[in-house]
Amino acid sequence: MRLHLDKPWIPLDEANVARIPGQLGVYQLADEGGQVQYIGFAGGRSLFGLRSELRARTGAAHSFRYEVNMQYQTRYRELLMLHRGAHGELPLLNQAEPPLRLGRLG
Repeated sequence: MRLHLDKPWIPLDEANVARIPGQLGVYQLADEGGQVQYIGFAGGRSLFGLRSELRARTGAAHSFRYEVNMQYQTRYRELLMLHRGAHGELPLLNQAEPPLRLGRLG
């Protein structure tokens, strides 16, 4: 089982976001160099799931990748823990959010 979200990056623009399913899941935003800047999720309160969450972030990053996942909260926290384990801190834009209690992946 692969833990890292390693799908190819997709340019974050309206045309690409319009093709995203309106389902629950997680996503990552990256800068021009492919460095993860934000990890987010589309949950039960997202009007059109991943599509609406990414549409709201258009212009905030260069590219994105996503994963449809019904256990989005667990997967979201898992991706945050993986990033923190690999880089020593959360992605830049996640640091501005209220802190989450995260475990450590070994």
